[in-house]
Amino acid sequence: MFKTHIMKHKSKLPSVGTNIFSVMGALATQHNAINLSQGFPNFQSDPLLNDLVYKAMQLGHNQYAPMPGDLGLREAIAAKFELLYNTSYNPESEVTVVAGATQGIYTIISTFIKPNDEVIVLKPAYDCYEPAIQINGGKPIEIQLEAPNYEVNWDTVKQAITSNTKMIIINTPQNPIGTLLSKNDMQQLEKLLKGTDIIVLSDEVYEHIVFDGAQHQSACLFPELKSRAFIVASFGKTFHNTGWKVGYCCAPKSLMDEFRKVHQFNVFCVHHPTQKALATYLQVSSRYQELSEFYQNKRDLFLSLIKESRFKFTPAKGSYFQVLDYANITEAYDVDYAKQLTIHKGIASVPLSVFNTNGIDYKVLRFCFAKTDDTLKQAADVICSI
Repeated sequence: MFKTHIMKHKSKLPSVGTNIFSVMGALATQHNAINLSQGFPNFQSDPLLNDLVYKAMQLGHNQYAPMPGDLGLREAIAAKFELLYNTSYNPESEVTVVAGATQGIYTIISTFIKPNDEVIVLKPAYDCYEPAIQINGGKPIEIQLEAPNYEVNWDTVKQAITSNTKMIIINTPQNPIGTLLSKNDMQQLEKLLKGTDIIVLSDEVYEHIVFDGAQHQSACLFPELKSRAFIVASFGKTFHNTGWKVGYCCAPKSLMDEFRKVHQFNVFCVHHPTQKALATYLQVSSRYQELSEFYQNKRDLFLSLIKESRFKFTPAKGSYFQVLDYANITEAYDVDYAKQLTIHKGIASVPLSVFNTNGIDYKVLRFCFAKTDDTLKQAADVICSI
């Protein structure tokens, strides 16, 4: 009898399991619950955009795109920055199309983070940042923002900077909490980093979803930040097709040159017909400039329908997520409570503790309102019944 050899491997991410989005999404499906947990629309993208992708296929754009992305799309992205922020990126050397924002973020971190490098992460934080840091041997330096306002104390950030600090990750509009970094926030960060070699990774995937007349404060608006920043954005969030996994990164040439060295072996290029379609679709700026109004109407509808519920809330300032405080209802751990609501009440959300340092539980759940009005009304009925 031969003994079967049992292979042994040391995990590079020993503490990482199935992410909360997959857990809650599966639970919602199992119990036929209204799914406000995962961040995707349950309505269709523009049929015109779909037709443009099909047309690009018919025209034969079915082989590899250029490694940095279709030049027409990169030019359209650069034109968008000129229009919205009065700033320029060279489409040849400073814009790269990526297979979704998560891939862009992973590649940025892989490009620059070496063992023992420190990366400052403001918590709660989207869950793709820290695993990417850790798998490259880096060390996340977590700074927990406190509920309910989640404001950044820049003195605390300053104290966290050491000689090993290589990068700071910011996210505005913020997922999961729907807050914005203000102009003053960005100016303080700019002042803090002046004279350092610290890279800014600015996750701006919800840049076009900002409410109540506020302005998105992109890192590119601040010269000292722009000179050291990667801006990451997502067409999936903007045009209601998250499954297409197309986004882009912008950065100064010296940084982008290094990024592309990794990108070419990580992905090489992104779906060519979709890039051709987006290049055409972006020519009409109202297709992204009207997005804030579209989603503010959904936020306002959702909040008006749940205003008599037992949940407390501050209206989201951006993104398509609304956090609800349930401390007046129960002292249950938020992960347990989210599961209970899914199983017994038929509504799925995401518990915020999974995004916090050491799983701090502020008794808050995140609900996605990128849904049809009928879905939001059904969800509100359930929430008001709790």
